[in-house]
Amino acid sequence: MASVRRIIPAQLKDEAILKPIDASLKKYPEASYELVIGSAEKADFGAKSVAVSTPSGERTIAYDQLVLATGSRTPQTNVPWKAAGTYEEIVALLKQTEEKVVAAKHIVVAGSGATGVEAAGELGFEFGKTKEIVLLSAGDKLLNGDIAAPAAANELKKLNVAIKYDSYVEDVRTVEGGKTEIVLRGGETISTDLYLPTMGLVPNTEYVDTKYLNENKTVQVDEFLRVKDTTNVWAAGDVVSKPRAGFMITKGQAAAVARNVELALTDKAPVAAKGMPVDILACAVGRSRGAGRAGSIKLPSIGVWLAKGRDLGMGMMSGYL
Repeated sequence: MASVRRIIPAQLKDEAILKPIDASLKKYPEASYELVIGSAEKADFGAKSVAVSTPSGERTIAYDQLVLATGSRTPQTNVPWKAAGTYEEIVALLKQTEEKVVAAKHIVVAGSGATGVEAAGELGFEFGKTKEIVLLSAGDKLLNGDIAAPAAANELKKLNVAIKYDSYVEDVRTVEGGKTEIVLRGGETISTDLYLPTMGLVPNTEYVDTKYLNENKTVQVDEFLRVKDTTNVWAAGDVVSKPRAGFMITKGQAAAVARNVELALTDKAPVAAKGMPVDILACAVGRSRGAGRAGSIKLPSIGVWLAKGRDLGMGMMSGYL
């Protein structure tokens, strides 16, 4: 979540948002776990095995219970909103993006979902008086028309972020001089020094047989978060995107899956996964304000800042690991 702030100079160090997981595993006996760094290439639910590509070659890992938690990536490869790639690649991309932000005089953020609003807010807070920051929204409202949209727009305007509605990106091309041209539906072209797209998510499910996926390429699960038509495969997070992709939703799903795996290992029936008691949307808009709602109740800006905007969730990092 904090990648939107990491691209601003001198705000976050890489070690604040990227942590080693092996330290959290060391409390367990060494013989009880193995940490494999690699990429899932193919899951064979019939053979109960997963093929994994590692730096030293491909290996096949057998399982009794399997959890699919491979998340999602952005359709674009030049933005750091998702951890797609190795640790070294992610660190390099964060640094490159920060350097481009510093050098640019005109920046376009495309996509007015939560990531787009937060990225534009961070840029506006730091550079709103010295750089031209433009947020493109494909529709006539931010946040897909959520009730928090007017508050988010108001906060962005305070940070001198220009919002351009009904601006669907049709094409993007690099032109002479290093600038980027963004072609909008209808033919209008915008020239910018830095283009930061935030549209869309692609679930990392290519290693799963398509019969277990829906039309959006996410994994089909039942009320227990068990993959449909299986008895020992579970899924959580962006590979499910149910009811939607989100950190707090993923945390709840992870806890439910962990419990059901434990029940399965003791031959007990699974328990239905419970969603959040109320749907919450919280967008940090810069380093001092925010916009959001809990259910149908709008949240005050200071409340969103206290809950999320202060550190963009990094205070939860150690406990989460």
